Amino acid sequence: MENPKILVVDDDPDIVETMRIVLEANSYQVFTAGSGPECLNKIKEVDPDLIILDVMMDTITEGFQVSYQLRNPDPNSEYAKYAKIPILMLTGIGEKTKMKFSPQTDGDYLPVDDFVEKPIQSQVLLEKVRKLLKNG
Repeated sequence: MENPKILVVDDDPDIVETMRIVLEANSYQVFTAGSGPECLNKIKEVDPDLIILDVMMDTITEGFQVSYQLRNPDPNSEYAKYAKIPILMLTGIGEKTKMKFSPQTDGDYLPVDDFVEKPIQSQVLLEKVRKLLKNG
C-alpha cells in the first residue's frame, strides 16, 4: 500500500498537528476532522485506509459513537462499505483513571482495533499504525 491515507479525528488541534507531522514524515497522507460528524463526512470524501479516533470530543463518548456507527451499520447505510477500515482509538482515560483498554480485553464491546494512550509517543503511534495497516 503506497502512501496510505489516514484520517486523524481529534478536537485538540495541537494533537492533530503533532500526529500530522509524525505521520507525514513517514510518508502517510493525513486528513483531519475535529468532531464525530465531521469524521463521518470526511470518511465519505477520503475513503481512508486507517482512522485514528479520539474517544472524547464534543461529548465524552463521541469517539465510541462514531466507531459503533462505522462498525455496526445497517447494511443499507451509507457507512456499510467502511465497516472494515481499521480504527486506532486515542484515549486519555488511562492517564486520568488508571484504567487500561486493550483489543484483547475490550474488543467485544469496543469496536476498534487498537488503542493508544495520550500523551502520544511517536514511536508507539507509528508501530500501531504500521501493524493495523499491515493487518487491515
